[in-house]
Amino acid sequence: MKKLEEIVSLVPDLNRADLDRWLRDALIEAEEREGGPRLSDLQVARVQLICALRYDMDVEEETLPVVLDLIDQLHATRERLFRLSQAVLAQDEEVRDAVLTMLGRSGARR
Repeated sequence: MKKLEEIVSLVPDLNRADLDRWLRDALIEAEEREGGPRLSDLQVARVQLICALRYDMDVEEETLPVVLDLIDQLHATRERLFRLSQAVLAQDEEVRDAVLTMLGRSGARR
């Protein structure tokens, strides 16, 4: 968990006003701790992503929530796909082969 001041000093180009606005707009989430709000490593990575989008790719401030929501959806879909693949792998060979066969057929229809 990192204090907001630490994050500002660690992330190039980040200023406190932007960080405070992103917190206020719920683009990132801080945990209230003794001594003030702190960000988890995951939230620090999200700050770095937002900085890349905003400062390096010139994504408009008003567009950030939409872009982040799409990225969040993509990550959630990836996680569900991983869990599904793990469930298929846990099945016996006959079921795995049937699933692979169906996947092969669905890919051929395109």
